[in-house]
Amino acid sequence: VVSGDLNACDDRSRAGPGEGWDNLSDCNMETVLVTVLVILVVTSLVNGSRLPLIVFQQHHHLFHRLEDMFDDLALQTTVSPEYHAYRTVAESDYRPLRILYQVGESEEELPVCRPWSVCSKVDMYESPWIERQCRCPGANKCSSSLSSNDGHTLSDKTRHFKLCEPVKKLSKCRYFRDITWTLTSGPDNVTQQLVHCHCPRGAVAYLIKQQAFQNRDGQIGYQYSFACSPQSRLRCQRKEPCRLFTVRKRLELLDEVNTNTLCQCPHNHYCPTHHTDPGTVQGKSYVEENIRTYSGYCFPK
Repeated sequence: VVSGDLNACDDRSRAGPGEGWDNLSDCNMETVLVTVLVILVVTSLVNGSRLPLIVFQQHHHLFHRLEDMFDDLALQTTVSPEYHAYRTVAESDYRPLRILYQVGESEEELPVCRPWSVCSKVDMYESPWIERQCRCPGANKCSSSLSSNDGHTLSDKTRHFKLCEPVKKLSKCRYFRDITWTLTSGPDNVTQQLVHCHCPRGAVAYLIKQQAFQNRDGQIGYQYSFACSPQSRLRCQRKEPCRLFTVRKRLELLDEVNTNTLCQCPHNHYCPTHHTDPGTVQGKSYVEENIRTYSGYCFPK
């Protein structure tokens, strides 16, 4: 079923101007519906490791858009204690750049990167911070630049993904069909991100497939596959959120935030870009994942 939907999407993307391109958003929703069913089946059968934030928001986004269709499958939530006040950009400007390590506390303790692995993730949502994923083999070094123009960076929303290899060697992904990157999360919650191609300019990555796997010790992990989609050009309807925010409070006292744009605001309105901006409303809280969600609504300029 998934393959059939993707082939249909690919056929529409090949159509000329005015011959199917406007239906891409509908095609994307068809793929999303299938993805929801796959996710629900897998997660109901096995207990996985902690969800990476970008994957968690994809789950939250799907249920947010389709909750009227899946009322009987609503997520169980509780209210978590109040988080500490979020730092503003002005306050964080005086803080030194923080570098975190996914494994250990130094470069030497990091595993060696596989070919086309993300070696560092740079979070640009508020005050920039870096999470080192692995170390480049041989004499190569992972770029420490905050810029996306160093020839080793792929950008996705408010994050920069750094690679050991030059990104110009990557092919361009086709909308909906090609897997741009896969994220593997093991039972120890250590993640590995492998890049296969780069999305077209202005596109966004979305979750298209989730697979469970079992290691030699019988423990369960997951592999998440992401494809490329054009950004939504739909106009926001009245009382419809334009952007979703998923905020995780990390043990390092940092806020890890993922955003998802749903629609475009009408003339003389803007969509909040930060979860504390005017026009945002607090949503559900997930205590076990230490996550809180927010919805942003179009606000007059």
